[in-house]
Amino acid sequence: MTRAANRFEEQHLPGFDLDRAVPVSAPGLDELVEDHRKFHRQRLRQRFTEGGAAAVPDYELLEMLLYRANRRGDTKPLAKRLLKVFGDLNHILAAPPARLKEVQGVGDGVVFELKLMEAVGHRMARARILKKPILTSWDALLEYCQTAMAHRDLEQFRILFLDRKNVLIADEEQQTGTVDHVPVYPREVVKRALELNASALILVHNHPSGDPTPSGADIDMTNAIRDVAEVLNIVIHDHLIIGKAATLSFRSEGYL
Repeated sequence: MTRAANRFEEQHLPGFDLDRAVPVSAPGLDELVEDHRKFHRQRLRQRFTEGGAAAVPDYELLEMLLYRANRRGDTKPLAKRLLKVFGDLNHILAAPPARLKEVQGVGDGVVFELKLMEAVGHRMARARILKKPILTSWDALLEYCQTAMAHRDLEQFRILFLDRKNVLIADEEQQTGTVDHVPVYPREVVKRALELNASALILVHNHPSGDPTPSGADIDMTNAIRDVAEVLNIVIHDHLIIGKAATLSFRSEGYL
């Protein structure tokens, strides 16, 4: 009985070291985890392929976008962290790289993928208005401006340059300022218009506060640009202020 008992005691259970009383790594665990992740990614891709964007919530769209930055890891926790911090996809894509990197798990690779997607979105929106008569593509123009500027943390001033047929020939960012101010120099604006042989301009800037109501400084700046432009027969069609959910037109509100 003693020998049999000893032989029985020496037969350790698989997966455990009884002398140390700690678990021993189960064989194939890494492979099982990797298989699960592959299955999860395939399932998401299939759902998106079959049902389109409406078939997946924002965090899963973001999760799939992050696959390129993290080819083997689980991107769902990072996608949810980003949405928790920034609120929605627009704010995530528009966030400065430094702010993105404050989120745990965001490195250069993730920033690159997010900024690449932001650039693609802007180019798609701009393609709808570039080299087209702006005054007959007004809704597309407003959509483009909202996409490009509504969710920025700093004020940005940009100019849309038009030819004699009001076709958009250039869209350029002129200045980036602070959260509530951006410096604009009327002579520089008109100088650039002359370089591009533009006949008309649409001024655009954003209000990071979300409220598109013009300040006194906004009105003064617009009048100063208009006065300089009129001397050279350059028309200011409008000045748009982009808020979070609305856009104000100087022309429609009677400021121009």
